Amino acid sequence: MSNSFLNYASITKKISMSILGLFLVSFLAVHLVINLMLLLNDGGESFRAAAEFMGTNPIIKIFEVVLFAAFIVHIALGIILYFQNKAARPVAYQKANVSESAFMSKYMIHTGIIVFIFLILHFIHFYFVKVGLISGLMDAHGHPDFYNSSIALFKQPLYSIIYLIAFLALGFHLNHAIQSGFQSLGLEHAKYTGFVKLFSTLYALIITLGFSIIPIYFLLA
Repeated sequence: MSNSFLNYASITKKISMSILGLFLVSFLAVHLVINLMLLLNDGGESFRAAAEFMGTNPIIKIFEVVLFAAFIVHIALGIILYFQNKAARPVAYQKANVSESAFMSKYMIHTGIIVFIFLILHFIHFYFVKVGLISGLMDAHGHPDFYNSSIALFKQPLYSIIYLIAFLALGFHLNHAIQSGFQSLGLEHAKYTGFVKLFSTLYALIITLGFSIIPIYFLLA
């Protein structure tokens, strides 16, 4: 197999991973808005309405399948690229690269694994209950009560600590991933590189702090 073909395949994986990653990044903003509804003093009415819409709308259901597929492919490509890059450089550099980009790139696989483990836990508590694979708390109509289930989980210190660690790892992952995604797609330019870096940092902070406020709120309530 020629080196040119291998290089083409590697570049294709990076571009595919970047597109899927940026798609997942956009989903996080929607998910954050819905989760923040848990903090509204309306007895869960807004959160339940949003969850009902997300769970019954046919377009959202299709989007959900695409989202899960994107997660799986993104994770698989990340693992493949990690081992390919490691195999390409079997001997570690004698001098450590101290640049911010190199530092974050080095730990992308680690933060990704932490997020993946949390996703499994998240699916067990919510999605598997939604599709009936696992029994959970039900409301008066026999539907999964994700509002009270979420609050009960956040009131557990262990779960909230795991949640906070996961989103801290996600924040670091996002900060580098967004910049890397734009670069892989050939959208890096001196004129707007600074904006991309600023946007990725701010977005990562908003996502991390936004999701982290929720368990802290219920732990202190």
